[in-house]
Amino acid sequence: MGAKTGLFGSKAQRRRALSTAGVYLILIFLLVIIAAPILFAIFKSTQTSQQVLRYPPMLTIEKNARQNFQQAWRHYGLNQMMLNSAFIAIVGTTGKIITALLGALAFVYFDFPGKQFWFFFVLLTLMLPIPVIIVPLFNIMAGFKWVNTYYAITVPYFASATGIFLFQQHFMSIPASIVDAARMDGVGPFGFLTRILVPMSANVVGAMVVIQFIYLWNEYLWPLIVIAEPHRQVVQVGLKILSGGNAQGVTNWGVVMAGALIVALPPLVILLILHEYFMAGVGLADEK
Repeated sequence: MGAKTGLFGSKAQRRRALSTAGVYLILIFLLVIIAAPILFAIFKSTQTSQQVLRYPPMLTIEKNARQNFQQAWRHYGLNQMMLNSAFIAIVGTTGKIITALLGALAFVYFDFPGKQFWFFFVLLTLMLPIPVIIVPLFNIMAGFKWVNTYYAITVPYFASATGIFLFQQHFMSIPASIVDAARMDGVGPFGFLTRILVPMSANVVGAMVVIQFIYLWNEYLWPLIVIAEPHRQVVQVGLKILSGGNAQGVTNWGVVMAGALIVALPPLVILLILHEYFMAGVGLADEK
């Protein structure tokens, strides 16, 4: 005999419906937790300093948004710092991808003495905390006379152990028949890289662009150390300047929240544009 069904379906159907509803409730709860800081920043970016500090908090859209955004953009120089960070992120990401592609090509398709040793040595650099390398890196920049220049905040980022590892794993999954066919057609190493490997690695490249752009956009410690002139600084240092207060030592948190929203936009746009490549590149979605 079949399972009994009532007005709301069988017991199994009701259990599945309750399970699905429970999952959606948990997801909605987590979404609210994640979105709460962003919504809070949006509300506070439209308020005056007095309204921001009022208790209980005012979670409403007020009329001071234009003034706060203009002050953050012009008075504190976020417009120039945004250009600096965009330049660093674009140049650094491009350099990282190029060096990672060349490094992975060497480790997968070339034989040379100590190849495994050098590969593990590259991976070992992932375990080094940033403060450990800051002093020797600063000395190298000083030796090149690159301190307080854009070279100091772009060239050091070209080396990417993460990128080499990701591309190396992807290249190893490419069938050997493709390599043999390219070799029989007389395709050289760089031709094989540009004409075959790069088109087949579009998802990994997209994932790398997202990861590295956001990483470089959020850089704070190294630019703070190596750059002295304010007009060459990056947005994360600019946010610190915003939160430092005005000449009277008073922090206008409405302006700070407006600046934080401005700074968060470029990485969000990059993620929205390349999210399909990112999901596929990190193995969370099927390749088309």
